[in-house]
Amino acid sequence: MTETVELYWSFRSPYCYLALDRVIALAKRDDVELALRHVWPGAMRRERYFSHLHPNYPTYHRMDTVRLAEQLGVPYGRPRPDPLKFDKETREPAAEQPHIGRLTRMGVLTAEAGSGLAFLDHVMRLIWSGTVDGWDQGPHLSRAIAGAGLDAEDLEARQAAERARLDAEIDANGAALEAAGHWGVPCFVLGGEPFFGQDRLDLLTWRLGQRAAG
Repeated sequence: MTETVELYWSFRSPYCYLALDRVIALAKRDDVELALRHVWPGAMRRERYFSHLHPNYPTYHRMDTVRLAEQLGVPYGRPRPDPLKFDKETREPAAEQPHIGRLTRMGVLTAEAGSGLAFLDHVMRLIWSGTVDGWDQGPHLSRAIAGAGLDAEDLEARQAAERARLDAEIDANGAALEAAGHWGVPCFVLGGEPFFGQDRLDLLTWRLGQRAAG
């Protein structure tokens, strides 16, 4: 029996990036159909997101992501530039989001076409590997998209032309994530049961085995 696993994903999440190889392995299982659900970053989905974080959060977050990348043997560095654009005075997300907007819309388009994982495989590594300054400049992004076997010019044109439809889909995915019982990413949902975080992939695998055994 094939099980559908919904995966809620954000291009700004380092933990999504750090789960990428294991997500690709999960999708290759004969008994799993992976359904990608792109959402906006938490700061765009929840008002005053950063003001509600504990003061220790940034320091711990940096330490945790660096050591996890080291453990996994994955190249890692904070994106330059940040995919999420902030208002310089309020530190709240800007009204216009030229980076995360187009990335997330293209993510939805590729997921709809069945090439979503290939897109993530190349674009997430470009943004999060720590090897590229100005990932949004020059040919970097278009080369990454081409590396996934996709047409960058076509994707860019479609994400702009279908912005209203795609934004509505992304908003709906955010609502579905909360309805499933969580708010963070990466979040895997199997049979209505959420598994939040890259460190819950083993638990998800265990549950898949349980369900297969009846």
